[in-house]
Amino acid sequence: MPHATDTEYQHIKVTQLAQTFGAEVTGVDFSKPVEQYVFDEILRAIIHYGVLVFRHAELDDARHVAFAAQFGELDDIKPYIAMGRKNRLPFDELFDVSNLEDDGSLVKIGSRREHMGLGNSIFHVDSSFNPRRAGYSLLRAHQLPPPGHGGNTDFADTRAAYDELPEDIRAELQENDYIGAHSLMHSRKKAAPRDSPYLKDVEPNDLPFGRHSILQTHEPSGRPTMYIAHHLHHLEYKTPRSSRFVPTSQQPYERVPEQQGTELIEKLLDHATQDKYVLSVEWQNPGDLVVWDNTAVMHRAGQGTFQEKYARDMRRATVHDGSKDAWGLNERTTVRQGLP
Repeated sequence: MPHATDTEYQHIKVTQLAQTFGAEVTGVDFSKPVEQYVFDEILRAIIHYGVLVFRHAELDDARHVAFAAQFGELDDIKPYIAMGRKNRLPFDELFDVSNLEDDGSLVKIGSRREHMGLGNSIFHVDSSFNPRRAGYSLLRAHQLPPPGHGGNTDFADTRAAYDELPEDIRAELQENDYIGAHSLMHSRKKAAPRDSPYLKDVEPNDLPFGRHSILQTHEPSGRPTMYIAHHLHHLEYKTPRSSRFVPTSQQPYERVPEQQGTELIEKLLDHATQDKYVLSVEWQNPGDLVVWDNTAVMHRAGQGTFQEKYARDMRRATVHDGSKDAWGLNERTTVRQGLP
């Protein structure tokens, strides 16, 4: 249930949804380009709340892409097309995150597409495994299953989670200033069955990692945060701890010992995904739109009973991050990382 209404906005109505973040926004006319003075208030709201929900936005694909472009430069799916993936959507700037195959048929449980998509069901941030990470994501419901079949999208507030970190963990993070090495294939393997024929032989260490500092300042709000996700494969030190460590192009930083790093990663993820930091957004209507800031929150796709029964056609536009931390510790290249 909504918690409180923010009266500081003149052109939109903003109602907070969760204890520390998230808001529902009304008063925006999406049937035409969003006026700059209205967009300025939307931008101010997402900087504060991290997640914004727009009911009955009813954007079509073209207006979805156009609205997303107001937030900044858009990512696209061209690297996936180059690998052989077909695009059933009319714009390369729209990512297909549905339960539909390229030909429009329902994804089968146990299929390659289903196993590969299970990584979306654990908390993550978009594109942390790429050289340039994602800033804002705009997810729209084009077609939904009947009510009662699940499929919420959940969000976790990493800024509030940092504010309430146990002091011993906070001290360790501040003392070591760890690098997080992110891998798309790591999170996919983590979420899929251990014996998945599509993932069991994939080795994330054989693929590039996206490297970003764990402790960061969320630039638009000035608040400290943790940049974490289930994409995190391991931690690294910015300064070598051993004189015997020799940097290479594949491993430019010395790794934190595996057990130590994995335990800390899981502690951070467990802390940040406690109920008090989580908002579950129910998709109520085709046309609903949710916008979030990947540098302030994590998200996951909720499961349900719609698989193999009903279409859940979700379409996402992704905005490249424009902050000083957008590229992390990565080479500035247009090559997408983590793809086998």
